Amino acid sequence: MGGMFALRSNPQVHGLLEDEIISPMHLRLATNDDLDNIMQLVRRVVPMMRASGNLQWDDQYPNLTVFGNDIQLSQLWIAEIDGQIAGVAAITMDQEPEYAHVGWDIGDPAIVVHRLAVDPAFRGSGVATALMQQAEAIARERAIPRLRVDTNSQNAATQKLFPKLGYTFAGEIGLGFRHGLRFFCYEKIVRM
Repeated sequence: MGGMFALRSNPQVHGLLEDEIISPMHLRLATNDDLDNIMQLVRRVVPMMRASGNLQWDDQYPNLTVFGNDIQLSQLWIAEIDGQIAGVAAITMDQEPEYAHVGWDIGDPAIVVHRLAVDPAFRGSGVATALMQQAEAIARERAIPRLRVDTNSQNAATQKLFPKLGYTFAGEIGLGFRHGLRFFCYEKIVRM
């Protein structure tokens, strides 16, 4: 699984004219060889998140161990453009116990996206959308109609993205491992 996507550049990021096309995007499972580049991407993303008031990630989370575990479980996907990692997402079946607080039955199988990040150099290029579409493809392949995701209540970008992709807001929760932060939950039901 994985795939190629045509990609239009973000002129503000790349300094290109509106009609210029950059290289295709390729989605694939991450390997241990990708870990250093993934952590570099995280180090570029976290300061931007924190500057906008989104404290979901920091220098402790996500970390090498978390991503290494995702790789071992074959659930960490990366988007590459011109051989560079443009984005990353863990596409799992791991539901937080707190999801029950928005009325979800966490015993029902669901594809859940965690640790979604896009390199600032590729923002606005459709990377997050492509990774979310990969989650949907996995859901269809496994005949699991539910997709779920949570995002920090201060993450304006994902709060715009998820509804645009057909996700419905389900409610707000706290997560035990991220004390003091609030998270919005979104769900999408796909036809099989």
